[in-house]
Amino acid sequence: MDEHLPLDGPPAPPTLRVFVALAPPDAAKDELARALRPAYAAHPRLRWNRIEDWHITLAFLGELPSTALPLLRAALAALAAGQPALRLGLHGGGHFDGRLLWSGVSGDLDGLHRLAAEVRALVRAHGLDYRDRPLHPHLTLARARRDDPTGVPSGATTLTGFTGHPWWTPRLHLVGSTPVRGPEPLRYRDLASWPLAVPANSG
Repeated sequence: MDEHLPLDGPPAPPTLRVFVALAPPDAAKDELARALRPAYAAHPRLRWNRIEDWHITLAFLGELPSTALPLLRAALAALAAGQPALRLGLHGGGHFDGRLLWSGVSGDLDGLHRLAAEVRALVRAHGLDYRDRPLHPHLTLARARRDDPTGVPSGATTLTGFTGHPWWTPRLHLVGSTPVRGPEPLRYRDLASWPLAVPANSG
């Protein structure tokens, strides 16, 4: 995902699909991408997410007017200030109904659920109406196409036994994408991001 965009950057479109997320560092993403090479080769027709768009969603807010973003930015900035980073890892793989391929998340899952609950409470406190879905920590990798119905389950099998090296979550991200109506994957960009407190002795 892109780096933090200044408030005086390009004007936002009237509505955006918005979510709050954590993103693995590049080394963790590269490690997972290497494990996925057999799946990439065997199933090129899957709707693979771009590696730079990989993220762990904490709260999906749906389509919001761009006018709601300044208040949301300020509230999330206050939440992130002093918020401890989490020690997480990517682990194994699975799928939802044969349609969505994901990698699992391991590590401080209690902390992950607490952070997600704080983010969701903040969103509700600021009057933003959204569907509060249960949190199932995962990283979305690909979506099925009709001409490759076995690709997603096969891709999940590729990740059996995969365990990535643990990492600290460096930043909290507010991410947006312009709504699209078509078969191609969404393209995401950071609307803002804020550092989390990584321990000084983290190495």
